Amino acid sequence: MTAVVAEIKKGRKFDQVLEGARQIFMRDGFEGASVDEIARAAQVSKATLYSYFPDKRLLFSEVARIECNRQASEALDVIDDNAPVEQMLYQAADRVVRFFLSDFGQQVFRICVSESHRFPELGQRFYESGPQLLRQRLGSILQRYVDKGALKIDDMELATSQFGELCKSDLFVKCLCGVSCGCTEADVSRVVRGVVEMFLARYKV
Repeated sequence: MTAVVAEIKKGRKFDQVLEGARQIFMRDGFEGASVDEIARAAQVSKATLYSYFPDKRLLFSEVARIECNRQASEALDVIDDNAPVEQMLYQAADRVVRFFLSDFGQQVFRICVSESHRFPELGQRFYESGPQLLRQRLGSILQRYVDKGALKIDDMELATSQFGELCKSDLFVKCLCGVSCGCTEADVSRVVRGVVEMFLARYKV
Protein backbone atom coordinates (compact mmCIF):
# COMPACT_ATOMS: atom_id res chain seq x y z
CA MET A 1 0.00 0.00 0.00
CA THR A 2 1.49 3.36 -0.97
CA ALA A 3 1.27 6.58 1.00
CA VAL A 4 -0.88 8.14 -1.71
CA VAL A 5 -3.44 5.34 -1.85
CA ALA A 6 -3.65 4.72 1.90
CA GLU A 7 -6.47 6.46 3.71
CA ILE A 8 -6.07 8.60 6.81
CA LYS A 9 -8.70 7.83 9.43
CA LYS A 10 -9.19 10.40 12.15
CA GLY A 11 -10.31 9.67 15.68
CA ARG A 12 -10.02 10.73 19.30
CA LYS A 13 -6.27 10.08 19.54
CA PHE A 14 -5.36 11.32 16.08
CA ASP A 15 -3.51 14.45 17.26
CA GLN A 16 -1.80 12.41 19.95
CA VAL A 17 -0.44 10.02 17.32
CA LEU A 18 0.79 12.89 15.14
CA GLU A 19 2.65 14.54 18.01
CA GLY A 20 4.30 11.27 19.02
CA ALA A 21 5.30 10.64 15.40
CA ARG A 22 6.68 14.16 15.07
CA GLN A 23 8.96 13.63 18.09
CA ILE A 24 10.34 10.32 16.84
CA PHE A 25 10.76 11.32 13.20
CA MET A 26 12.67 14.44 14.20
CA ARG A 27 14.85 12.44 16.58
CA ASP A 28 15.52 9.30 14.52
CA GLY A 29 14.72 10.25 10.91
CA PHE A 30 12.30 8.40 8.68
CA GLU A 31 14.26 5.18 8.30
CA GLY A 32 15.32 4.99 11.96
CA ALA A 33 11.86 5.72 13.37
CA SER A 34 10.15 2.53 14.52
CA VAL A 35 6.42 2.07 14.86
CA ASP A 36 7.00 0.79 18.40
CA GLU A 37 8.77 4.00 19.39
CA ILE A 38 6.13 6.17 17.77
CA ALA A 39 3.33 4.31 19.57
CA ARG A 40 5.22 4.63 22.86
CA ALA A 41 5.79 8.36 22.41
CA ALA A 42 2.13 8.85 21.44
CA GLN A 43 1.00 6.69 24.38
CA VAL A 44 -1.21 4.55 22.17
CA SER A 45 -1.15 0.92 21.11
CA LYS A 46 0.30 -0.14 17.77
CA ALA A 47 -3.18 -1.24 16.76
CA THR A 48 -4.50 2.27 17.40
CA LEU A 49 -1.63 3.80 15.43
CA TYR A 50 -2.23 1.49 12.47
CA SER A 51 -5.95 2.20 12.56
CA TYR A 52 -5.13 5.84 11.79
CA PHE A 53 -2.07 5.37 9.57
CA PRO A 54 -1.60 1.97 7.91
CA ASP A 55 1.61 3.20 6.24
CA LYS A 56 4.61 4.89 7.91
CA ARG A 57 5.23 7.03 4.84
CA LEU A 58 1.70 8.36 5.07
CA LEU A 59 2.22 9.18 8.74
CA PHE A 60 5.43 11.07 8.05
CA SER A 61 3.98 12.99 5.12
CA GLU A 62 0.98 14.00 7.23
CA VAL A 63 3.27 15.23 10.03
CA ALA A 64 5.23 17.29 7.49
CA ARG A 65 2.07 18.61 5.82
CA ILE A 66 0.49 19.80 9.05
CA GLU A 67 3.68 21.41 10.33
CA CYS A 68 4.33 23.21 7.04
CA ASN A 69 0.77 24.49 6.98
CA ARG A 70 1.08 25.66 10.57
CA GLN A 71 4.32 27.49 9.82
CA ALA A 72 2.80 29.09 6.72
CA SER A 73 -0.27 30.25 8.65
CA GLU A 74 1.86 31.72 11.44
CA ALA A 75 3.99 33.52 8.87
CA LEU A 76 0.92 35.07 7.25
CA ASP A 77 -0.27 36.27 10.63
CA VAL A 78 2.82 38.47 11.07
CA ILE A 79 3.04 39.73 7.48
CA ASP A 80 1.32 43.08 7.03
CA ASP A 81 0.32 43.37 3.38
CA ASN A 82 -0.62 47.02 3.94
CA ALA A 83 2.98 47.84 4.88
CA PRO A 84 5.51 49.20 2.38
CA VAL A 85 6.75 46.47 0.07
CA GLU A 86 10.25 46.44 1.62
CA GLN A 87 8.81 45.87 5.11
CA MET A 88 6.48 43.12 3.91
CA LEU A 89 9.31 41.30 2.11
CA TYR A 90 11.54 41.58 5.16
CA GLN A 91 8.83 40.02 7.35
CA ALA A 92 8.28 37.20 4.84
CA ALA A 93 11.98 36.51 4.33
CA ASP A 94 12.64 36.50 8.07
CA ARG A 95 10.01 33.79 8.64
CA VAL A 96 11.11 31.66 5.71
CA VAL A 97 14.82 31.82 6.59
CA ARG A 98 14.11 30.88 10.21
CA PHE A 99 11.96 27.95 9.09
CA PHE A 100 14.75 26.64 6.84
CA LEU A 101 17.20 26.89 9.74
CA SER A 102 14.89 25.26 12.30
CA ASP A 103 15.45 21.67 13.42
CA PHE A 104 12.14 20.72 11.82
CA GLY A 105 12.90 22.42 8.52
CA GLN A 106 16.31 20.76 8.30
CA GLN A 107 15.02 17.31 9.26
CA VAL A 108 12.08 17.36 6.87
CA PHE A 109 14.31 18.43 4.00
CA ARG A 110 16.88 15.70 4.74
CA ILE A 111 14.28 12.97 5.13
CA CYS A 112 12.30 13.84 2.01
CA VAL A 113 15.39 14.16 -0.17
CA SER A 114 16.82 10.87 1.09
CA GLU A 115 13.57 8.92 0.75
CA SER A 116 11.86 10.45 -2.30
CA HIS A 117 13.85 8.36 -4.80
CA ARG A 118 12.47 5.19 -3.20
CA PHE A 119 9.06 6.58 -2.35
CA PRO A 120 8.12 9.21 -4.98
CA GLU A 121 4.71 9.73 -3.38
CA LEU A 122 6.44 10.93 -0.21
CA GLY A 123 8.38 13.53 -2.17
CA GLN A 124 5.21 14.58 -3.98
CA ARG A 125 3.30 15.16 -0.74
CA PHE A 126 6.23 17.09 0.75
CA TYR A 127 6.52 19.25 -2.37
CA GLU A 128 2.82 20.09 -2.21
CA SER A 129 2.95 20.99 1.49
CA GLY A 130 6.32 22.74 1.31
CA PRO A 131 7.66 24.53 -1.79
CA GLN A 132 4.32 24.61 -3.60
CA LEU A 133 2.52 25.93 -0.52
CA LEU A 134 5.14 28.66 -0.12
CA ARG A 135 4.69 29.74 -3.73
CA GLN A 136 0.91 29.86 -3.43
CA ARG A 137 0.80 31.77 -0.13
CA LEU A 138 3.57 34.19 -1.05
CA GLY A 139 2.20 34.65 -4.55
CA SER A 140 -1.16 35.80 -3.22
CA ILE A 141 0.57 38.48 -1.14
CA LEU A 142 2.92 39.61 -3.89
CA GLN A 143 0.03 39.91 -6.33
CA ARG A 144 -1.50 42.63 -4.13
CA TYR A 145 1.68 44.68 -4.51
CA VAL A 146 1.67 44.07 -8.25
CA ASP A 147 -1.91 45.36 -8.33
CA LYS A 148 -0.83 48.44 -6.35
CA GLY A 149 1.96 49.11 -8.85
CA ALA A 150 4.77 48.58 -6.35
CA LEU A 151 6.10 45.43 -8.02
CA LYS A 152 6.24 44.27 -11.63
CA ILE A 153 6.13 40.48 -11.83
CA ASP A 154 5.24 38.77 -15.10
CA ASP A 155 5.97 35.22 -13.95
CA MET A 156 4.71 34.81 -10.38
CA GLU A 157 5.66 31.14 -10.15
CA LEU A 158 9.26 31.92 -11.04
CA ALA A 159 9.40 34.95 -8.75
CA THR A 160 8.12 33.07 -5.69
CA SER A 161 10.51 30.18 -6.40
CA GLN A 162 13.39 32.64 -6.62
CA PHE A 163 12.37 34.18 -3.29
CA GLY A 164 12.40 30.77 -1.61
CA GLU A 165 15.79 29.86 -3.05
CA LEU A 166 17.27 33.20 -1.98
CA CYS A 167 16.16 32.41 1.56
CA LYS A 168 18.32 29.26 1.44
CA SER A 169 21.44 31.21 0.53
CA ASP A 170 24.54 30.56 2.62
CA LEU A 171 23.20 29.58 6.06
CA PHE A 172 20.79 26.84 5.00
CA VAL A 173 23.35 24.95 2.92
CA LYS A 174 26.06 25.30 5.58
CA CYS A 175 23.74 24.01 8.28
CA LEU A 176 22.48 21.19 6.04
CA CYS A 177 26.06 20.06 5.42
CA GLY A 178 26.99 20.38 9.09
CA VAL A 179 29.54 23.09 8.38
CA SER A 180 28.04 25.67 10.74
CA CYS A 181 24.69 25.61 12.52
CA GLY A 182 25.42 28.21 15.20
CA CYS A 183 23.66 31.05 13.39
CA THR A 184 23.45 34.38 15.20
CA GLU A 185 20.75 37.02 14.80
CA ALA A 186 23.27 39.05 12.82
CA ASP A 187 23.75 36.09 10.44
CA VAL A 188 20.01 35.75 9.90
CA SER A 189 19.56 39.50 9.37
CA ARG A 190 22.37 39.52 6.80
CA VAL A 191 20.66 36.83 4.73
CA VAL A 192 17.22 38.42 5.08
CA ARG A 193 18.50 41.81 3.95
CA GLY A 194 20.19 40.16 0.99
CA VAL A 195 16.96 38.42 0.00
CA VAL A 196 14.96 41.63 0.09
CA GLU A 197 17.59 43.72 -1.73
CA MET A 198 18.05 41.13 -4.47
CA PHE A 199 14.32 40.59 -4.95
CA LEU A 200 13.57 44.31 -5.14
CA ALA A 201 16.45 44.88 -7.54
CA ARG A 202 14.69 42.55 -9.94
CA TYR A 203 11.00 43.26 -9.36
CA LYS A 204 10.50 46.70 -7.80
CA VAL A 205 8.87 49.27 -10.08
